[in-house]
Amino acid sequence: MKTILLVEDDKTLRKTLAYNLSQEDYHVIQTGDGAEALTLAREQTPDLIVLDVMLPTLDGFSVCRILRNESDVPIVILTARGNEVDRIVGLELGADDYIVKPFSLGEFLARVRAVLRRAPTARKVVDRLESGDLVLDLIARRATRNGEELHLTHKEFDLLATLMRNQGAVLSRDLLLERVWGYDYAVRTKTVDVHVRWLREKIEDEPSRPRRIVTVRGVGYRFEG
Repeated sequence: MKTILLVEDDKTLRKTLAYNLSQEDYHVIQTGDGAEALTLAREQTPDLIVLDVMLPTLDGFSVCRILRNESDVPIVILTARGNEVDRIVGLELGADDYIVKPFSLGEFLARVRAVLRRAPTARKVVDRLESGDLVLDLIARRATRNGEELHLTHKEFDLLATLMRNQGAVLSRDLLLERVWGYDYAVRTKTVDVHVRWLREKIEDEPSRPRRIVTVRGVGYRFEG
């Protein structure tokens, strides 16, 4: 069974597309958020990504650009913006196809099947994250800085990996709680802030003046590298 990551912020359209894809025997993973799409793409390694352009947190073009630097997973851009410049941008960023709304379900499913047929059977998988002197080995779960091992707890490693995977994107505390700890968004906790403080003490030159993990006031954190 092929796995498709469906990234669409319109809940009604997402539900409709997900249902029809599942009827075609695809396993569908869904999200309406750009930053979460990056995390899911890296963790779930789908066979194809259907990616809307207008997304909260991180737009579809940015998601496409970041993923294409890491993987050759097939990407189908899905958008209401149908002018020629947008199509060219999407394709030059590495998208495999570009579908303009409104479209028929028949056309959509046919495009998905066609892109999957053209896709290579083996894809590049990211098993290492690097940012300057900071390196995370995702297979061995080993973190080093300047070649020296960092003694990170399990959650510190997962938090740092999540931030590094989404470099440049602002991740809310709620999203980090859900992705790293599995907490429901309704949970109120200082867990994220505490773990960020601990991480800063291990990876920042001046923890009191962080340059790698930056606080975005009222929202969350952004990894700058």
